[in-house]
Amino acid sequence: MIEEKPHRLLRDNNLHIIFSITLIAVMGVASITPAFPTIIEKFNIDREKIALLITAFTIPGVILTPVMGVVADRLGRKRVIIPSLFLFGIAGAACGFTESYETLIIFRFFQGVGAAALGSINVTLIGDIYHGKERASAMGYNASVLSVGTAVYPGIGGALAMLGWNYPFFFPVLAIPVGIWVLNSLKNPEPEGSEKFFSYLGNALKSMAGKKVIGLFILSICTFIILYGAYLTVFPLFLKDSFDATPLHIGLIMSSMSLATAITSSRLGRMVARFRKSRIIISGFFLYSISLVLIPLMPGIIFVIFPAVIFGIAQGLNLPATMTFLADLSSIKYRAAFMSVNGFVLRIGQTVGPLLVGLVMIYFDLSIAFYLAAGLAVFMIIFAFIMLD
Repeated sequence: MIEEKPHRLLRDNNLHIIFSITLIAVMGVASITPAFPTIIEKFNIDREKIALLITAFTIPGVILTPVMGVVADRLGRKRVIIPSLFLFGIAGAACGFTESYETLIIFRFFQGVGAAALGSINVTLIGDIYHGKERASAMGYNASVLSVGTAVYPGIGGALAMLGWNYPFFFPVLAIPVGIWVLNSLKNPEPEGSEKFFSYLGNALKSMAGKKVIGLFILSICTFIILYGAYLTVFPLFLKDSFDATPLHIGLIMSSMSLATAITSSRLGRMVARFRKSRIIISGFFLYSISLVLIPLMPGIIFVIFPAVIFGIAQGLNLPATMTFLADLSSIKYRAAFMSVNGFVLRIGQTVGPLLVGLVMIYFDLSIAFYLAAGLAVFMIIFAFIMLD
C-alpha cells in the first residue's frame, strides 16, 4: 500500500487515472446546464421540457448501474469501465450533430448508458486500492477533482454555448483516450469471482441490509434530488429570469459552488480523523438548507455567489464522507455491486429531482423549488441522526 502521505498519494498513477474517469463522469451534465436557455430557444421548446436532457441521461443509470456493479465484481473492473468510456464518448459527441430535440434526447439516452458505470466504479477502485485514512483522503481528493470538473465545465460550457448551442456536447470525445489509458496503465486488484452466482448475489444483498447502509442510500437519493432538481435544473433558469444572466454568468456562478466543494472535500482525510463521518454528513445537510433558503432572497446577481458557496461547502462535506462510509462497510468481493447500488440510488435522485421541479415550474414560482428542497434537507438531518448513529 502507498505510504500515507498526501504528496505521495497525489503522485500515484492509479489515482490520476481514477481522477480522469471522474472528470468524464461529471462531464455529461455540468458542461451543458449553462446552455439550457440557448437550447430552449434553438429548439423552441417549453422550458419545463429542458429537464428531459438530464432525465434521459440519468434513466439508463437507474436501470443499469446495479447490473454493471455485479458484472464488475464477477468479470473485473476494467471489462466494464473501458467499453463504458468509449460509448460515452461516441454517443455524447453525436448529440452535437442533431437537428431535432427528439433525436438529441435519444443520443443523451445512449450517452447515459455509457455513463451508468462511471460514477460508481471510480469510487469502487478507490475502495479496492486504498485503505484506512488513505482511502478517506483519496475519496476527498477525488471529490475535489469532481468539483473542479463541475466548476470548470459550466464556465467553459457557458462560453461555448455563446458560440452555438451544440458546442458543449463535443466534450465527451475525451472519454476515448481515457479509455485507452485505463486499458494500458491502470493497476488494480480484481475480485476472484469464483463464488457461485446466486451465492454471491445473496451475500452481496445481505451486506447491504444493515441500518447504516440503508440510511446512506436514502440520504444519497435525497442529496441528488436537491442537487439535480433545485440546483442544476432550477438555478440556471432562476438566474436568467431574475437577473437576465447570460450563459457565461450562469456558468461562472455555478463554478463558485464547485470550487468551494473542491476546497472542502480536499480536507476530508483530516476531518475524518477528527470527526465522525455521520456528523460530517449531517453538517452538510444543515448547510444545504441554509443555502437553499437564501438563494431566492438575494437582491442582486453578485450576492447569489454567497449561498452558492455555502451549497458547495455542503456538497464537499456530504458526498465524499458518504462514499467513504459506504466503502468502509463493504469488502472487495462485493464492493462494485455495493457502490453500484449506491450509484443506482443516486440516479434515482438525479432522475426524480428534475421531474419534480418540472412539475413545480408548471404550477408555482421558481423560488418555491428552493424552499421545498430546503425542507427536504432539514428532514434529512433528523433522518441521519436516527439511521447513522
